[in-house]
This record gives sequence, structure tokens and C-alpha cells, in this order.
Amino acid sequence: MRILISNDDGYLAPGLLALYQSVNSIAETFVVAPDRNRSGASNSLTLTRPLRVHQAPNRFYYLDGTPTDCVHVALTGLMTDEPDLVVAGINHGANLGDDVIYSGTVAAAMEGRFLGLPAIAVSLVGSHPTNFNTAGQVTVQLLERLARHPLPTDTIINVNVPDRPIEEIRGIQATRLGNRHKSEPVIRAKDPYGSEIYWVGPAGLEQDAGPGTDFFAVREGFVSVTPLHVDLTRYEYVNQVQSWLQAP
Repeated sequence: MRILISNDDGYLAPGLLALYQSVNSIAETFVVAPDRNRSGASNSLTLTRPLRVHQAPNRFYYLDGTPTDCVHVALTGLMTDEPDLVVAGINHGANLGDDVIYSGTVAAAMEGRFLGLPAIAVSLVGSHPTNFNTAGQVTVQLLERLARHPLPTDTIINVNVPDRPIEEIRGIQATRLGNRHKSEPVIRAKDPYGSEIYWVGPAGLEQDAGPGTDFFAVREGFVSVTPLHVDLTRYEYVNQVQSWLQAP
């Protein structure tokens, strides 16, 4: 198995190293990551300037762009042989519910899917997570299952792992995305020169987080595995919108 690895926390992130060390034990790996933390970059591509690629002493490639840039450049320019799938992570913190809209980790996986490959996004849930080896072992388990039972190439799997030792993980559950209350207000402050500045506020608290959701599974000590797709059409409202357009 040949795997492209990327992330949004940057090429020096402990989660990226843990993922590489775990996955490299079972597959040929190629790592391309941002040169710094690009959390919250979502699916943005850099179109107004060229991207510069460098190689670190550990042989990881890094570039001055977004997670989406990393996967795009790797698959369309850097790699001589196409990988079998893309794995993004291990993210330092959750990507649950609405988080997937903003997540650079999920975006890296989505770019793999846009370019024709199945993809997995892996996150370790916690404000200051430490059990990256747990998430690495879970990823290997899922990859071995994929090797035995392949999924379609348009598959994106969003994986959230509780921040606890592997022996305390209760199992793995298929889930749906929950959602949060709206975000907290921005935080207003002033810079040293007296100009007003704004910090984006914290994400909202859990709202739809009952049984069956990714929030619930992780809270109960299970790994959450959520299949994602990128067709945002709200099909049940197409006819209603057509009637609205035709109304006098």
C-alpha cells in the first residue's frame, strides 16, 4: 500500500510524526505538510502566488501553503507514483460535527477524494491531547481493514479518537456528524498601538450530540468513524425552490 500523509498542524507537529511512524510500519509513505500551523484553513487553495517546496532532514516535504495545497501539489506534481489513498492527521484536537467545515485536516482528505482517491482524516480529541500513539494504532487498524475490504474511491472517512491509552478505548463506532450551538462572539482587544483587533471566539458547545453522533461516541470512549461526502445540495428543497422562483 502506498499512502500520502498530510496535516494542518505543520510538518513539525507531534501528531504528524506519530501518524508517519504508525503507518510507515505497514505501507510505503510520502509526507507533504504545511510549513506551519494552518488549522482552520478549510479547502482553500493558493492561487495568487507560487508555492515553494522544501525537504526537512527527516525527509518530510513541506510547503508554504494550505493543507489542500499540500495534497494537490503532492498528487499532481511531486509524487512519481500515485498513492492508494490519502491520510490526514493526526490533528491536535477534535474535528466533530460542524468542525469539518473549517478543518484543514478534513480538507486535506477531501482534496485526495477530489483527485480520485479514498481518504481518511484522523483527529485526537482533547484540548491538549497526548495519546497520539493511540490514534496511530487506530489508523493502522482501519488501513488494514481497508486493505482487506476496499471502499469506493469517493469515500472520505472522518475519524475522531478519544485522548486515552489504547487499552481504554471501548471500540469503534460508525456515526453521523452532530452539530454545535453557534460560535461564541469575537473577542475585542487593542494592539500595542491602540488599534482595535478581534480574535475569533471559541466554537459553540454541543447541540445535536446524542446517541449515533460523533460527539456521543467519543464522549463514551469510542472511536468515531463518520463517512463524509461533498455534495452540498439539499435535494428535498429543489422543487420548493423551483416553485419559489416561479411564484408571481
